[in-house]
Amino acid sequence: MRYEAPETLEAAVTLLANEPGEARVLAGGTDLLVQLKTDIIAPQLLVDIKRIAELREVKREAGGFRIGAAVTGAELKEHPELKTVWPGVVEAANLIGSTQVQGRATLGGNLCNASPAADSVPALIAAGARVTVVGPNGRRDLPVENVVLGPRRLALEKGEFVVSFFLPPRPPRSADAYLRFIPRTEMDIAVVGAGVNLTLNEEGKVTAARVGLGAVAARPLLVPEAAEALVGSSLEDQALARFEEAVRSACQPIDDKRGTREFRIKVAGVMARRAALKAYERARSR
Repeated sequence: MRYEAPETLEAAVTLLANEPGEARVLAGGTDLLVQLKTDIIAPQLLVDIKRIAELREVKREAGGFRIGAAVTGAELKEHPELKTVWPGVVEAANLIGSTQVQGRATLGGNLCNASPAADSVPALIAAGARVTVVGPNGRRDLPVENVVLGPRRLALEKGEFVVSFFLPPRPPRSADAYLRFIPRTEMDIAVVGAGVNLTLNEEGKVTAARVGLGAVAARPLLVPEAAEALVGSSLEDQALARFEEAVRSACQPIDDKRGTREFRIKVAGVMARRAALKAYERARSR
């Protein structure tokens, strides 16, 4: 295996595009290195992107935030403005492994590992985040929910990799939240993950909503039907009942050692409801 650590996007794209065998991108490496050591993957080329300055920045842009793909969860947690404006995204990123892991794990790596149970992805979907991808044909943007096609399958072409995430500007009285259910108290893989992002009017009615789910299908999900159930409400019981039903209807989970299909579907409604109530209270306080 050949290891390269380019310092420019152009050099990284050239390396990835010209490699005739399998090539992988190293951001944090918290999943990739485990897969290498256990012989799940055996790439001919490993491209470390941490030396590319653009991928290591968090900055304000067009009223929102641009987050480099190689920024770590620990760095997000220490960014005072970001964790205030997008608390759900930051709390999701900081559920990836232990404190030590969060010092290495990145949003780009968590997304491109293409796990249905990735913690940051439902929160990013709920936030309406978009990713910028660079490759031999230049840059392109796409919604986070369109990146993962299935377990270990991405909508990226040869030579392409994720450069950054863009979190859009926040309207007044907006907030998000992410919650998950795991068998243990920490450092486990989500059985269900739910991200909810809400905007309220002055009367406390929901005017806009987005809902993201993880670990309940072959890929992380955007659930517009659940969001629609909340719009126009103040999260009254009837609206929340419709919301939970829409969440459960969207679920297509599997049975595994961490939970049955029926259990995951039931818990998805519960976790999404709690995340919606948490986001609502945050939005009301702004």
